[in-house]
Amino acid sequence: MDSNNYLQLGLYLAVLLVLSLPLGWYMARVMEGKSRVNRLFGGIERVFYRLCGISREHEMDWKQYAIAAVLFNFLGLIVVYLLQRVQQWLPLNPAALANVSPDSSFNTALSFVTNTNWQGYAGEATMSYLTQMAALAVQNFLSAATGIAIAFALIRGFARHSSKGIGNFWVDMTRSTLYVLLPLSVVFALVLVQQGSIQNFRSYQDVKTLEVTHYTVPKLDAAGQPLKDAKGEPVTEAQSTDKQTLPMGPVASQEAIKMIGTNGGGFFNANSAHPYENPTPLTNFLQMLAILIIPAALCTSFGVLVGDRRQGWAILASMTILFVVLTLVLMVAESQPNPMLASLHASGPGMMEGKETRFGIPASALFASVTTAASCGAVNAMHDSLSPLGGLVPMLQMQLGEVVFGGVGSGLYGMLIFAVLAVFIAGLMIGRTPEYLGKKIGVFDMKMMSIAILMTPALVLIFTAISVMVEAGLAGIANPGAHGFSEILYAFSSAANNNGSAFAGLSANTPYYNITTGLCTWLGRFGIIVPVLAMAGSLAGKKRLAATSGTLPTHGPLFVALLIGAVILVGALTYVPALALGPVVEHLQMMAM
Repeated sequence: MDSNNYLQLGLYLAVLLVLSLPLGWYMARVMEGKSRVNRLFGGIERVFYRLCGISREHEMDWKQYAIAAVLFNFLGLIVVYLLQRVQQWLPLNPAALANVSPDSSFNTALSFVTNTNWQGYAGEATMSYLTQMAALAVQNFLSAATGIAIAFALIRGFARHSSKGIGNFWVDMTRSTLYVLLPLSVVFALVLVQQGSIQNFRSYQDVKTLEVTHYTVPKLDAAGQPLKDAKGEPVTEAQSTDKQTLPMGPVASQEAIKMIGTNGGGFFNANSAHPYENPTPLTNFLQMLAILIIPAALCTSFGVLVGDRRQGWAILASMTILFVVLTLVLMVAESQPNPMLASLHASGPGMMEGKETRFGIPASALFASVTTAASCGAVNAMHDSLSPLGGLVPMLQMQLGEVVFGGVGSGLYGMLIFAVLAVFIAGLMIGRTPEYLGKKIGVFDMKMMSIAILMTPALVLIFTAISVMVEAGLAGIANPGAHGFSEILYAFSSAANNNGSAFAGLSANTPYYNITTGLCTWLGRFGIIVPVLAMAGSLAGKKRLAATSGTLPTHGPLFVALLIGAVILVGALTYVPALALGPVVEHLQMMAM
């Protein structure tokens, strides 16, 4: 691995951490209504609240907050599903795309509502402009805002004492959208347009190519069925064309919130490898920054609101250390020549298969690590073409619970759950009642923590086991052996942890996978959100205890090491047998050839 890899990683982290500090402070102020921005645009807030019948001063307990969050997102699920099912009769459909199938609509609706953005379809060949905007892009904002709202609800649980309320879901949703997501997305969309992303409502364009393309198509009978010869083989006919159809659409606006909200759903099937979505090396770097900027900034917000910025820095340090180590493993793995090609004296500078040639191995490997460290799922390279150990890193980052920065909001509240686990383990070792930020961790808190931590591993391993035993699951495998198993394991790791990226060798746009991965996205999202809110309500009602000589400091290197250990102990070890059957076996097979 050359210095280019270290330089790109170092530059990226430096810019990310510097930008995250002021953004985190701003978010802490604006979400609590204490910023000048609140006063400047407070009129817009008040008009919205009056129209919706919302009382800004009303505080919700955790049950009310959870019901509001679940019902709001369930209604969003219905809207997204219906828009897909009737899109051919609606405007802004210049390609005359048909209605989406029921199972694909079901999967996509669940996926975008839960901030997963798993895509079993090709966007430019499936979704109309109206569906892309009114269904998918809108949910990019709302799902991200939901994550931010839940994170601040949990922060209030730690910051408040003897309180029944943890905030107001509607106020948190409004402020996170109006003051954070929307302005960042507008600015970023303008940058993307300036760099070459498209933003229009034009019909798809037929352009003349420099060379004539020759291809074959199946020959059809009068009834439109493929003809077959005497041996039962399809009959084909040669055709040629000197034209190519270029999809158009409002791309930049969706691309911006796709990254800032750690959504990941691409306007085009090629996602961020498409030049209309990601036109230059600068936009590639900015997209990676956009993915992690809010997750990193929320750590600062946490420190500001609990009254000790060191607490936020400890969480941020834990995330950063895990990210750096795993990213270096990925970069080293992809920088090595393929031993199978090396034996034929045909190897190149590294694993270039599936990489975006405009960006090369370092930027493609860094992007793969960034997008799976967050619950984003946007890709600028084919993850299915990563080396076995290289592919293990994105998979493992998801399996850790999407807490190596994690998604917008979900990364912070996921890591805080592990922080509670860490102080519980420390309390067991010294025989002391565990406490975090002056709050004693009781039996109810531990039960909620256990549900939140164990939910996604249970979903991933159970659905993976079922899929390798039933015919419908095995039918989607395009690659036999260990890699085929990795494709299924990756799919459910991505779905249950709300990431959305894929080992695309798996044919997942089938009724079986659309239903199972869809259920995983919903349970993986709200099966964690509800326990987190319950824990927030429990903590908010407790008194704050004064620190004593026996209190574990939760802002120093010792706690950082303990927190990282808790993440690895619970996250990584749970999946060791499954990983051994997939990428580890595949790596050993590759090295033996």
